Amino acid sequence: MPKKGGKHAEAGKEMQTQCKRAKVEAACSPSVMSFESPDSLFGSLISPIKQEIFFREYWEQKPLLVQRNDPLHAAYYQSLFQLSDLKELCSRALYYGRDINICRCVNGKKKVLNKEGKVNYIQLKKDFDQKKATIQFHQPQRFKEELWKIQEKLECYFGSLVGSNVYITPQGSQGLPPHYDDVEVFILQLEGEKHWRLYKPTVHLAREYNVESEDRIGNPTHEFILKPGDLLYFPRGTIHQADTPLGISYSTHVTISTYQNNSWGDFLLDAIPGLVFDTAKEDVVLRTSIPRQLLMQVDIADSTKQLSSLLRRLADRLENTRELRSTDMKKDFIMNRLPPCLGGDADALTPGGKLPRIDSRIRLQFRDHAVVTVEPDQENSDEIRREMVYVYHSLKNRRETHMMGTEDDATSEEGTSQQRHGLRFPLSYLDAVKQIWSSSTVNVKELNLSSDEEKENLALSLWTECLIEVM
Repeated sequence: MPKKGGKHAEAGKEMQTQCKRAKVEAACSPSVMSFESPDSLFGSLISPIKQEIFFREYWEQKPLLVQRNDPLHAAYYQSLFQLSDLKELCSRALYYGRDINICRCVNGKKKVLNKEGKVNYIQLKKDFDQKKATIQFHQPQRFKEELWKIQEKLECYFGSLVGSNVYITPQGSQGLPPHYDDVEVFILQLEGEKHWRLYKPTVHLAREYNVESEDRIGNPTHEFILKPGDLLYFPRGTIHQADTPLGISYSTHVTISTYQNNSWGDFLLDAIPGLVFDTAKEDVVLRTSIPRQLLMQVDIADSTKQLSSLLRRLADRLENTRELRSTDMKKDFIMNRLPPCLGGDADALTPGGKLPRIDSRIRLQFRDHAVVTVEPDQENSDEIRREMVYVYHSLKNRRETHMMGTEDDATSEEGTSQQRHGLRFPLSYLDAVKQIWSSSTVNVKELNLSSDEEKENLALSLWTECLIEVM
């Protein structure tokens, strides 16, 4: 295990001082988590820090430590996951590698101690006690409803996938070497205590995971102990390592992470192809040929000026249009995120209430769980492909496979896997769909479609998928 920070512990004093006010206010807070809305949930997660302060001063910029010293928070956090939960979960056929990793940091490197096949709790506990190995449990929201509730609300709040891992580390041990991640990280300390050291990033807002050597990272910028009820946030790229101090039987914390591959760069990679396609249909300059033998050249410096000019034409079009496709990112998010947490089996969600008729007043529900895209018709393989309106939603997603990947992922993107999650309509339905999405309520007869039959068809289709309710 890497040596402790020792004299560098003073580096954490500034952070400790900043959190004194947070500790006092949090101790006086009568509530722990608010599930009234995604906004209130995130507000209660980082309380007493205000959201506007968090995003102005901390998000993607620097760590935030909230030390609460609050029995209510400590008790609530311990209800999210405990070491004792593993015994029951192991009876549900957990597997090494897929569900659980056993690892320990040895000489600055991660040593994986996994067995083969199903996890046996007795063997797991033996490795934990005798080999001082850390138990890394993947995506506990699949099994713990309270984490499902939290992460589903956070996915609504961020508009990005939110995953989690539980780490259980015995005393005097460290599971992972110093490293940085490609996600925004929120640490919730559940049981015991954990000694943390954070270091200045070598790659700001990193796009990949990487291990860093002790001789490269320098001294810690922050050093502190997390106790049950405490919360720690740090941006992607922040180098960190943590160990359970001697005298503490073990530590349990959950790492909640988000914003992987969710940068402006990722959005541009997703949106630019559609922008180029649409612009080329109207701008003949983008339809002119590239220079002869351009694809055969190693150095295309002579063409960069012309390419820069074309990019400026794209920028001009972007400033003068309100439409911008971001289809793949939307679909990846909505089709892989958690279903709504309704206190029961989300698969049992069925339409309720009256059927929508032409004289009905309707309202969109589960707004945070649906997206609208315009794409080429996936069911038409003709050379000329019509554009269609697609409504994708996460109401039928499976919590059990969240963030795990499934065999269904291998299904062609033009196959049935997408159709299970949504609807397709002619492009002429787009304005009416926007009406429903932008209004608190709307009369079916007032939908912007040419016939009553089309209006009822749109309303009935959305109702069948549980996306609207009749008032």
